[in-house]
Amino acid sequence: VDHQTFSTIERIAPRLPAYFQPDGTVKLSAAWLIDQCGWKGRRVGRAAVHDRHALILVNLGGAAGNEVMDLAGQIQNSIWNRFGIRLEMEPILL
Repeated sequence: VDHQTFSTIERIAPRLPAYFQPDGTVKLSAAWLIDQCGWKGRRVGRAAVHDRHALILVNLGGAAGNEVMDLAGQIQNSIWNRFGIRLEMEPILL
C-alpha cells in the first residue's frame, strides 16, 4: 500500500506488522489482517481457513472449487470493510 493508506490503517490497527519498501510503499501482513478479522480456524460449509495459518484455505471434504473461492471472497470483503484494503490472491491450487 502507499504510505498514506498505511498511516490511515495504522491509526485503527497500531500493531499492524509493516515492511517499508525502498520505493516508499509498505507491505502488510495478509495473515495478520485475516486473523484480525476472525477468519483463522473459521469454517464456512465444507471449506475453512486453516486453524494455524490464516493464508491457507482448506477443503474439509467434498467442497467444490467455487465454495473455496467463495470463502476467499468473503475474506477479501471483510478485510476491505474493516481496513479498506483489497487483498489480491496469489493462489497455489493443489
